Amino acid sequence: MIRRLITFLITAVVLAGCDLIDYHPYDARIRTDTEINRKNIERIESACEGRDTIRFIMMGDSQRWYDETVDFVDNVNRRGDIDFVIHGGDIADFGMTLEFKWMHDILSGLDIPYVAVVGNHDLLGNGLAVYTEMYGDLNFSFTAARTKFVCLNTNALEFDYGADVPDFTFIKSELEADRESYDRTIPVMHARPKSDQFSDNVADYFHYMLRQFNGLMFCLHAHDHGISAADIFDDGIIYYGCGCMKDRTYLLFEVTSDGYEYEVVEY
Repeated sequence: MIRRLITFLITAVVLAGCDLIDYHPYDARIRTDTEINRKNIERIESACEGRDTIRFIMMGDSQRWYDETVDFVDNVNRRGDIDFVIHGGDIADFGMTLEFKWMHDILSGLDIPYVAVVGNHDLLGNGLAVYTEMYGDLNFSFTAARTKFVCLNTNALEFDYGADVPDFTFIKSELEADRESYDRTIPVMHARPKSDQFSDNVADYFHYMLRQFNGLMFCLHAHDHGISAADIFDDGIIYYGCGCMKDRTYLLFEVTSDGYEYEVVEY
């Protein structure tokens, strides 16, 4: 009887204390949502099906700026006129699991879906494993209102230029897939060509490949922590860069069958 009582008490203490365990910040075991991009892409494509106009936000580099991101979410939810948000990468600062979780806890408060490309800081530590578990593939695409978004990992430096970054096999497969299903294309990446993260040896070919997509409109990126609009290759294709959350700004785009407009929003 005494032995059973002792066993019961030990078990009760262990079970009661499970929530008190403080896991290592680089522990890659995920205790939050997974497949976030896939699930939210389904929501985006369903909501935008059959439409000819979309309004979306490009933001990025939230990293350590949690309070500013909370205010961003509040600002977007008050608007009520946005279809989805694209996070341009650097969700985390040091690739720690808890950083990803904390930021997703904030961004999941959006009333609209969001997707996130991978940033160079997201790949530090165990970040690669955490990002792929939480968000999915490093390269992905989706279509909203006949506009194709091609989202790419361009952080070559984090792979020591030894991997296929950018992944031209993926880009070619996207070029060959369902060309009748979209009229316009918007590539999205964290680091733009000719930045410190990008492999200069493939910059021209990368841009050439992007130009093969139907109706290439413009390209989007983060990483530089500043608003920018640059015709990097002098051919009329603008690479728009968003600021970091520290600066309390984001880019708002409206895309129609006739073209697009954008504005810099301060909040």
